[in-house]
Amino acid sequence: MSGFKDRLSDGLYGLGWATVKKLPEPVARGLGRRIADSVWKRRGKSVLRLESNLARVVPDPTPERLQELSRAGMRSYMRYWMESFRLPTWSKERAANSFDPKDVHHLTEGLATGRGVVLALPHMANWDLAGVWVTRALGVPFTTVAERLKPETLFDRFVAYRESLGMEVLPHTGGSAFGTLARRLRAGGLVCLVADRDLSASGVEVSFFGERARMPAGPAILAQQTGALLLPVTLWYDDTDVMRGRVHAPIEVPESGNRTEKTSLMTQALADVFAEGIADHPEDWHMLQRLWLADLEERTA
Repeated sequence: MSGFKDRLSDGLYGLGWATVKKLPEPVARGLGRRIADSVWKRRGKSVLRLESNLARVVPDPTPERLQELSRAGMRSYMRYWMESFRLPTWSKERAANSFDPKDVHHLTEGLATGRGVVLALPHMANWDLAGVWVTRALGVPFTTVAERLKPETLFDRFVAYRESLGMEVLPHTGGSAFGTLARRLRAGGLVCLVADRDLSASGVEVSFFGERARMPAGPAILAQQTGALLLPVTLWYDDTDVMRGRVHAPIEVPESGNRTEKTSLMTQALADVFAEGIADHPEDWHMLQRLWLADLEERTA
């Protein structure tokens, strides 16, 4: 049964990449909204988890407000997929004009120093589109890490897709990703990491919207070991066809403390910036899984 599900998942993603990119854009958008609304109406586990997560983000939410946000969230999530399926067909000009980030000078000036830059993002809006904008509008290649998916053919499909967009993709497990990332940074390169969820034993505990959660230690450790600049990035959609974003001010390495203490402080600072961006645009945070430790402990119990 597990093998059948794996083959089915791989087949469905393959169908999406093969079919959606051929549709006229208005048709693809309408299809995405219909799928999102259909999934939302079924009130499955993912939708309920999204609402549970949003309940921690929005002050004193009513059930009606949470449902309104989760519906908008599913539409935002499906917009991400529809855009991603179609990204390989976009021209350089289309990609460059589809993202409007603020304060990009933090990135360009950091790269100009030759010290390397780590961009850390939460699961907001379309991080793939942001990556394409970096490679095509700025002409800067970068390296990222992808979680291994099952089946292996689906993981290979994602890697091939992102590499076709100009990204170097390393597997999160089963390889020497950290060492490669460090080498890229020491050579003055760019590394981009989605960094708002880490369930591993090496995750750093942070306070996130007032509750305990874990986030990856990698961005902070890479910045410490290589001297790279650590820049948080937040993304969001508005009522236009253009995605918005902001490159936030650098998170500095503390002057005192051991590596563990410095990593904890830097990761908390990263979490605080993520929380600010998510609070401003909660409907564009695509967190359909358990994140807070209380939820994980409840599932274990």
